Amino acid sequence: MSNSSWFTEAHEASGSSIGFRTRRLLHEEKTRFQNIEIHETSDWGNLMVIDGCIMLTSRDNFLYHEMMAHPALFTHARPANVAIIGGGDCGTLREVLRHPEVGQAVQVEIDERVTRLAERYFPELCEANADPRARLLFEDGIRYMADCAPDSLDVVIVDSTDPVGPAEGLFNAAFYASCFRALGQGGILVQQSESPIAHLDLIRSMRAAMRKAGFGALHTLTFPQPCYPTGWWSCTMARKGAGLSDFREDAAQARPFATRYYNAGIHRGALSPPEFMRSLDD
Repeated sequence: MSNSSWFTEAHEASGSSIGFRTRRLLHEEKTRFQNIEIHETSDWGNLMVIDGCIMLTSRDNFLYHEMMAHPALFTHARPANVAIIGGGDCGTLREVLRHPEVGQAVQVEIDERVTRLAERYFPELCEANADPRARLLFEDGIRYMADCAPDSLDVVIVDSTDPVGPAEGLFNAAFYASCFRALGQGGILVQQSESPIAHLDLIRSMRAAMRKAGFGALHTLTFPQPCYPTGWWSCTMARKGAGLSDFREDAAQARPFATRYYNAGIHRGALSPPEFMRSLDD
């Protein structure tokens, strides 16, 4: 690749694209599940691409990983047992294990090669992989949740790719019902829910399916994410029981670890939806 090459992902649904200037292709392989590329960029560190879709860059992944982990964990009273479905780059696992209350975090990624390439090209995201509280499984997350013992988990984080291919089955009421059964009372499910600008209908359908599965309280949090379509992303929390408007704010303010985006004020602000999203439950 020449020094002036760019990797660009065109997003047909929003009529837009996002691109990064690249220096060279570091790695490419086709696994049993998908095609994975790792590029070195000029300004954004390394770039992971799966099936032509940008997954993360070294420079901005903290936004996504922190918002996938900390709002849910600071909302739960005591998040001791956590399951991460997907999340093969291990960034969400790292953030989860920053919480001293967590006794065990199981990461269930269907494609082991995502994790092995992250260990090589994004080692900073894999710092917690050797933590004795971490358990890495390489199997089907849908089957794993279906087989989970009832009331055995406090938080389930669905850190998946877009709802196509291996991830398609993670966006329906049957999967959410498995999560609901596995969570104890007051347990929280959080799932990445795409762009609020480009995918509002998907967010609405996810929330309807979560309600059908039995979840009583829902909230969609938004945050910036420059490498994803439209540059604005979201995750949706659902609770087995009532109440997502309050969180352990004092604990979030006094957290014993550093973050780059998340803080108690960001959390509080994300609980107030933009006007156009107030109709999600209509």
